[in-house]
Amino acid sequence: MKISYNWLKNYLPIQNSVEEVSELLTSVGLEVEDVQALETVEGGLRNVVIGEVLTCEKHPDADKLNVTTVNVAGEAPLQIVCGAPNVAAGQKVVVALEGAELLPLGATEKFKIKKAKIRGVESRGMICSEKELGLRDVHEGILVLPSETVAGTSAADFFKIENDYLIEIGLTPNRSDAFSHIGVARDLKAVLNVRKNLNLKLQLPEITTWQTANTKRNIAIEVQNTEACPRYSGISISGVQVKPSPDWLKNKLKIIGVQSINNLVDATNFVLHEFGQPLHVFDADKITGNKVIVRNALANEKFVTLDGTERTLKGYELMICNEAEPMCIAGVFGGAKSGITESTTNIFIESAYFSPTSIRKTSFGHNLRTDAAMHYEKGCNANITIAALKRAVSLVLELAGGEVSSEIQDVYSTKKEKAIVEIEFAYIRKLSGFEIEHNTIVKILNELEIEVLEQTATGLKLAIPTFKTEVTRAADVMEEILRIFGYNNFELPTKINSSISLANEKDETKFEQTLANLLTGLGYNEITTNSVSQSAFEQDETLRQQQVKLLNSQTSELDSLRTSMLYGMLESVAHNQNRKAFDLAFFEFGKTYHKTENGYKEHKHLALLLSGNKMSPNWISTADKVNFYHLKQAITSVLSKLGIAQTIFAESADTALQNAFVVTKNNKEIIVGGEVANTVKSIFSVKGDVFYACFDFKALLNEFSQNKVIYKALPKYPSVKRDLALVVEKNIAFGTIETLAKKEAKSLLTEISLFDVYEGEKVEQGKKSYAVSFVFQNSEKTLTDEEVEKMMNRLVATFEREIGASVRK
Repeated sequence: MKISYNWLKNYLPIQNSVEEVSELLTSVGLEVEDVQALETVEGGLRNVVIGEVLTCEKHPDADKLNVTTVNVAGEAPLQIVCGAPNVAAGQKVVVALEGAELLPLGATEKFKIKKAKIRGVESRGMICSEKELGLRDVHEGILVLPSETVAGTSAADFFKIENDYLIEIGLTPNRSDAFSHIGVARDLKAVLNVRKNLNLKLQLPEITTWQTANTKRNIAIEVQNTEACPRYSGISISGVQVKPSPDWLKNKLKIIGVQSINNLVDATNFVLHEFGQPLHVFDADKITGNKVIVRNALANEKFVTLDGTERTLKGYELMICNEAEPMCIAGVFGGAKSGITESTTNIFIESAYFSPTSIRKTSFGHNLRTDAAMHYEKGCNANITIAALKRAVSLVLELAGGEVSSEIQDVYSTKKEKAIVEIEFAYIRKLSGFEIEHNTIVKILNELEIEVLEQTATGLKLAIPTFKTEVTRAADVMEEILRIFGYNNFELPTKINSSISLANEKDETKFEQTLANLLTGLGYNEITTNSVSQSAFEQDETLRQQQVKLLNSQTSELDSLRTSMLYGMLESVAHNQNRKAFDLAFFEFGKTYHKTENGYKEHKHLALLLSGNKMSPNWISTADKVNFYHLKQAITSVLSKLGIAQTIFAESADTALQNAFVVTKNNKEIIVGGEVANTVKSIFSVKGDVFYACFDFKALLNEFSQNKVIYKALPKYPSVKRDLALVVEKNIAFGTIETLAKKEAKSLLTEISLFDVYEGEKVEQGKKSYAVSFVFQNSEKTLTDEEVEKMMNRLVATFEREIGASVRK
């Protein structure tokens, strides 16, 4: 955002230097990124004055040159040789004196005026054209001024040349209230009054009153989409004259980088940068039916904008139309047919409030990033449309003449009321760590025009002005207080205050850090991939139906939010493999996004990925390629660290994975994983085996939060170990055996593990043998052999009954 230092001082009577102003603005969150000293004409026309040509005679040695004497109100007239064909005695002209430096329009370097001899005749200055002065690109000879102009007047004063500073502010998205000169002045007033104990007042522009000559130009307004256009205001002016703007207005706009168009357009641009309210001027004679209709565009409707480009509308754009056709893309860009021209005499000025979402979507959809669009999409003040309209009318009447020919038309569907926010003094103290006097808090709020409705011993009830669109909560009010009070004004504490809480709350950040530390210790590296992905990556038809597509994707490929963590991780694998890095162990925390019947859902995950070698080859061992069991080891480590037991690993089906598995706890799926399918790897040109697992983060957190640390004494009595070989059907997982054993033996079974799996000639076809180790222990006595044998027999009977197992002989 560009702010003129001189323009700013129109609203606030300050004597502070531009450096002081920049420092104060930065301290309140309006970060000043650059300050440039500027002049509306390069060089400021120093040593350039108004002169009167006293005599003009032909040069004795050159047909196209004249020798003049010019009165510049100095000690004596100057002799100047001039080659302009239109120079004549009696004229008032602009004279560049010796030492003046000029930069003509189109030139890249200045030239300095020196005393010289031209064809033998001494010349002590130069009579200038507008182009040589850097004013306008004209070629009619020297600039001749009105006869009443006083000789000796400084050209800088005559042309109202401004010396100014351009302050560039990096405006954050939450500060739409400061997206104007008055908005910045409001913050500057507040900080000066609070920190310097001043009593400055904002000097808002006076709005000239006018008489409505007649109402023959009343333009009716119909708003069909009140959600996208909650308020639309307008007024008609007849008999205007379109012409160039005066120098003061041109200079104001030039300083902030806005090109002067004509007096009408410049007036609306001035109000935009003064109030922060965009306006638009229509040729009233081109409003068919004397009616403005605010509606959505029709799909594939054609519309020619001011730049002469025919655009195909998509149907979501908000359009300003007359009874016959569209006139303007609302809040974004005007139309070629309805715009003002040099012959325009009757106008209709629009001042509206459009939905930020609607404007942003249209602006990006058609790649039209106008000043008006950027103001609307940040959020304007719906309650300022009339004030801005009146200011524009005052300027138009001053600059273009004419008469107001209608009443102000205003369609306001749902009035935007002030937000009511309550804030406790204890809350302010807790967040700031500092006791700010209550009177100081109230003064800050008053300076920011936040109304204190009620004050008690414990807090405040506030009414937030509608121009502060982002202030809706106590935390927002807190930020307003702190930035004006000054973060640098807090004393450094000499002690640390902390609270000790034994509440069993779910702390996602701490939980995530615990998992990250564990996985880092296991040799994994954390990565972060883009949550915006390519819809073509998704292989699962169900997930394809759930994809959340982007309406205005920046590229044709990145067109949807990811439905799986896998594809972004595979892109990282491909990126690393292309750079000769093949041994990869990644983990990532992230969200997937899914469309549902009732809207959208986000799911947080922890994803693991392994590829290449677990251990690189060295002098003592060969390479150890990653496999399923390396992945399972990491999964088991995570579950063990979190104290999550009694989980079941089972086979599963997954479009993107082969040999897929699922891990459940209490019949709830918490992990899916497997080896990435070759068809998926080929999409990314990934080489070698890749193993992947995805944890349901919320399910993990819920299970973890339910765990309680319980003291358990070391066992007094010895444990007993027994091994058993069971022949089962191939489709029986070890997890089934584990579950049955724990259910039967209960607390006596302290450990069960699988130490061998056999398939071959010694077992029946279609079956396999599990070698299982059981550890029994009683906390109250020593188990006898008879008790252990009895328990083993019960287990064998359970296995035979439930899964058809037999003991291998």
